[in-house]
Amino acid sequence: MTIQTIIGIDVAKDELVIYRQDTDTEEVLENNQASINGWLRHLPAHCTIAIEATGTYHVLLIKLAYQYGHTVYVIDGYQLNHYRQGIGGRAKTDSSDARLLARYLSREQEALRPWTPPPPAYRALQTLLRRRATLVRARVAIQQSCAELPELKAPLKRLVAQLTRIDQVIQARLRAIVREAGLSQHVARCQAMEGVGSLTATALVMAFLRGEFRHSDAFVAFLGLDVRVRDSGRQRGRRKLTKQGDPEVRRLLHNAAMAASRQPAWQAAYQGYLARGLKKTQALVIIARKLARIAFALMKH
Repeated sequence: MTIQTIIGIDVAKDELVIYRQDTDTEEVLENNQASINGWLRHLPAHCTIAIEATGTYHVLLIKLAYQYGHTVYVIDGYQLNHYRQGIGGRAKTDSSDARLLARYLSREQEALRPWTPPPPAYRALQTLLRRRATLVRARVAIQQSCAELPELKAPLKRLVAQLTRIDQVIQARLRAIVREAGLSQHVARCQAMEGVGSLTATALVMAFLRGEFRHSDAFVAFLGLDVRVRDSGRQRGRRKLTKQGDPEVRRLLHNAAMAASRQPAWQAAYQGYLARGLKKTQALVIIARKLARIAFALMKH
């Protein structure tokens, strides 16, 4: 009988804490390409590895592990934290997290989806959209914090103009990537929807590239616009979005829903949701979800 080699890895900026379940051993590794390659060369073939998503620090590891032929699972931190609470875990250290990842993978593997490399256009578009989001937040924060200081008016104007030029450069690069990847028709289809601009259309196309979604429900769930339900007996729990996907795509979709709610095609529906007693945010989430479903249909079919 072949024993499956299951490995849990806690990732930090400078180091990796690795727990191997079949040998019950633990080691610490530097988070750089040379160290990771050296470790991977001595692993048995076809290991299954669970790694917690950590912004960008885990990206090199999952790419190299995949190239060596191992099956990689990227685990959402929110999911892992609730799993820890569910099994009564009290400690949270790098070592305990590595062991928890291995345990989670060994018990939940059938319900998990292995990681596969995204198309190059996906990574490029995602990086630029996230950098632009950071730029926009910084620009708004600077404008708000300095607005009441008249002595800063002139330099503030120059700074904002420079940030705006950087934003324009990023948007031009986004359009170039879309053209080079042959995605212009998808973007045009999404942009034809009321309220959807070029940035939101690009974000929707980027999300669509990431997986073979069987239906719109899977696409909506990937975007984090699906609803978490918590009911027990006669008690109806509060509904909340899972927010599992890219927050920038959701932000752009929310802005698109706001714009769509003022358009003839969506205005009556929006007002109808408000008349039913829904809050504005809830009504906008419904419209954002419908826009995502329409975008999926346009790109899929």
